Amino acid sequence: MSGPIERPDLPEDVDLFQTFGPGFDRFDFPGPVCRVTGGHGGEALLICGSEKTALLDCGMAYCGPTTADNAKKVLAGMGRDLDMIFLSHSHYDHIGALPWLKKAFPGAQVLASRHCAGILSRPNARKLMGALGQEAKDLYAPDSPVEIITEGLAVDRIIEDGETVSLGEEKVTALATPGHTDCSMSYCLQPAGILFTSESTGILEGKDYVHTPCLKSFVQAVNVSMPKCRAANPRYLCLPHFGMVPGDYTDRYWEMFREECKSKTRFVDGMCREGLDREAMLDAYIERYWTPAKAMEQPKEAFRLNSGYILDTLLREREELLAWADA
Repeated sequence: MSGPIERPDLPEDVDLFQTFGPGFDRFDFPGPVCRVTGGHGGEALLICGSEKTALLDCGMAYCGPTTADNAKKVLAGMGRDLDMIFLSHSHYDHIGALPWLKKAFPGAQVLASRHCAGILSRPNARKLMGALGQEAKDLYAPDSPVEIITEGLAVDRIIEDGETVSLGEEKVTALATPGHTDCSMSYCLQPAGILFTSESTGILEGKDYVHTPCLKSFVQAVNVSMPKCRAANPRYLCLPHFGMVPGDYTDRYWEMFREECKSKTRFVDGMCREGLDREAMLDAYIERYWTPAKAMEQPKEAFRLNSGYILDTLLREREELLAWADA
């Protein structure tokens, strides 16, 4: 890559993520990375390698045309095209804009895990993503003429755990990190040393709180995904929905993630001991964890849906998690 990246105008910051004060820019990426996100709710990061370019996730559908225009602006200034799109997983807030990106860059190859490819091939999954995308549009951009489309939600190339893809001098290595979903992937960019984690290992919401959206397995998140991420020994962490964290914050982050997994385990165990049924537990969970600030990143109905998955996972893995938490 030669010359500085011309960065597009982007949405204003969200209070939920103003964590480290005005002197720290969570979107000040080391290396050849540029944020091209078109709207709130999901990120799209452009990696401009010395030979090839790649997009990491696409963000939500309602802002797909804007995200595509942002990427075009950056790439046009470099005289480049988009070569590939890496997907972290199959959720609508990460891939909703994919059809618009494919229209804008028809030659771009979409890479994701085998499980992600399977999910996107299911009509019912695409239907759900379309419905959730419409809810997000109604919340964030109700007057927008953008149509929520799902045609084009597909994977072109399976990327396996540990596989490395070259962008020239830069290399991207995929790490299967299950927990949030079975299809979650993290990506490590070298030589910049940035690990783009998946939601399996948490989302930072305030300097002292890590949200742990392990919809499929807390056990896999703490026993597989977190150790794998730490073993990658990155110089920098880029967290989903958040961005960069200070280099000296990494160890504290992992400790907070571990402790919040334990906290949720004990919270659910306490409700079980009180004899609450599932609906009462879900209401209590949402009362404990939902805040109005979250609405700028996720519609409340989507939060409730995900909370149900998290609760069911904690109930299913309760005994194993309690043994781990008390060890």
